[in-house]
Amino acid sequence: MKNTHRNNPYRDPKRSETYIRPPKKIPLLLRLGLAIAKKETGKDLLPARLLTWYPRAAIGSGVLEMMTAKGHNDAEQRLLNLVRLQASLICACSFCIDMNAAGIVRNGISDAELEVLQGHRTVQSVPTFSLRELLALEYAISLSRTPPELSVQFIKNLTAAFSEKEIVMLASTIASVNYWARLNQGLGIPPAGFSEHCLLYHQYE
Repeated sequence: MKNTHRNNPYRDPKRSETYIRPPKKIPLLLRLGLAIAKKETGKDLLPARLLTWYPRAAIGSGVLEMMTAKGHNDAEQRLLNLVRLQASLICACSFCIDMNAAGIVRNGISDAELEVLQGHRTVQSVPTFSLRELLALEYAISLSRTPPELSVQFIKNLTAAFSEKEIVMLASTIASVNYWARLNQGLGIPPAGFSEHCLLYHQYE
């Protein structure tokens, strides 16, 4: 599994201003949605506030996030966390990295495993990933590139290790991260302070 990064997603850590400001008046329905999001995340989410400029985008994005896979057991939750974080790193979205890094400790993701995701260590030097996790991470890397790179052999390996339902779950999760990454970057949204994991603030080589 190749994983190389050339850009630092925290290239301007001092920037705290978005490209546009949230609207001063937000419709009641959207205010309720913002309140629910704040209760679930503990944060007043800036992406959600900015989306209220265009209610259709706000509602659609909210439904997308609500419907994304959460994981039914510890192994699945760890797998999805790895996939989300890997896609966030490939897309170099500082907000996404920050948000998805919040589950690192809870899901037992080690510093050595994080260094693999960042491209600082070879995957062969860290034996703690399962085969399914390695395939899912490669899937996240491939689908987060333009154009996606999916070899015939990789598809055979993927379909042998995962059920049809699981593959759709992985693909939709990776696509969701890519959506949020481009949206956040397009609006200039900085990290929100979900995670303080210092490894994620190192510059990429």
